[in-house]
Amino acid sequence: MNFMELPPVKEQIMKCVRCGQCRSVCPVFAEIKNETVAPRGHVFMVQMLRDGLVRPTARVGQHLGNCLLCETCTVNCPSGIDIHELNAIARSYIYAQNKNIGKELVFDKVWTKPGLLSTGTKLMSIAQKIGLQTLARKLRLTKLLPADLKDAEQILTSAPSRSARSQLNPINPARSERKMRIGYFLGCGTDLLNPQVALATVQVLTKNGCEVIIPDYIKCCGLPHIANGKMETAKNLMIHNISELQKYKLDYIITDCASCSSAFSHKNLNLLFAGTIHEEPAKLLADKTMDLSIFLTEVLDLQKIARKSVHYKVTYHDPCHLVNAQGIKKPPRELLTSIPGLDFQEMELSQRCCGGSGTFSLTHYDLSMKILDKKIESAAVAQAQIIATNCPSCLMQLNYGVKRHKLPVKVMHPIELLNQSYGAV
Repeated sequence: MNFMELPPVKEQIMKCVRCGQCRSVCPVFAEIKNETVAPRGHVFMVQMLRDGLVRPTARVGQHLGNCLLCETCTVNCPSGIDIHELNAIARSYIYAQNKNIGKELVFDKVWTKPGLLSTGTKLMSIAQKIGLQTLARKLRLTKLLPADLKDAEQILTSAPSRSARSQLNPINPARSERKMRIGYFLGCGTDLLNPQVALATVQVLTKNGCEVIIPDYIKCCGLPHIANGKMETAKNLMIHNISELQKYKLDYIITDCASCSSAFSHKNLNLLFAGTIHEEPAKLLADKTMDLSIFLTEVLDLQKIARKSVHYKVTYHDPCHLVNAQGIKKPPRELLTSIPGLDFQEMELSQRCCGGSGTFSLTHYDLSMKILDKKIESAAVAQAQIIATNCPSCLMQLNYGVKRHKLPVKVMHPIELLNQSYGAV
């Protein structure tokens, strides 16, 4: 990768006028209050990398890693700089020269192979069910884990014994007159950690006249790899997924995961493939791909099917990959307020990052918890029984947050509530 010639580095880096607007909205800067973690500080760091004033060392990579890639700075930048893209590109540039055996194993050997990823989750589930994780904590063996993982392992406490894919058919016929054929991109987080979300998604879609196809050989969307400096791996994953999805004649491709829909957005695919032979196939794929909340509210007519009242007080957390990366704010709320009996209460800090950001809570546990605590405090003010959100990473982080704060609150995907209104539990 020729770092200096990449479009964001060439065309955007000089737009920064150091105004500081990004600092005022950055959740990381709010906690650390040091210019080295401010978005404009990261832009300056990328510029120094480009100009050869600093070397691409692992230490520089650690500085740039103090960023959620939540895109809050990007959407609030008066100069229109895609700050998160500059950061992600710089991480990849630095990592290529400071490779780590652990990351190579996780992101290239395991996370690129759905079978291995699924097996790892099953083993974790077994360990939790027979008490090995609890025993390890009591014996303080978890303190032997590297860096923040010794604390972050507490977040991973409820791995399901069965994946969504093992419970769903590759082809799910419409349960009424077929309106369209939908490709369901079943992401890793939903499949392995939140299978109930996938089951609800398929039930709702088939109930509304959609034939749902779940392709067999789909891999990760690649967003975790981008965040961890593995952009080339992310490209290879997406090339594979494009090839697989092209095999089916689909009216739409949907996903219930904010990160996956962000990965398939024109913006992200342009970052990966602009000027390459994959650019056109990627554009065609992005044209067909839609977040589930938009598909349900803007394409399907949900009002045609009678629904039961669901008597919950619900608030909503905006996943960064939905509200910032894609500008999707209204559809999830429309979906929730369309459910009979549901009492929707807006959360004051609904658009503030929860601190999860994929693997960030595992690699930056203490910082992630400070950000999470502010989110949970805001949710508590709403006095809701349920926090709804559209992202598996946010679901996991918020679930940990309510347990950490001992709140009698459930965390659910909006599709689960919609499915309940159809009579499914």
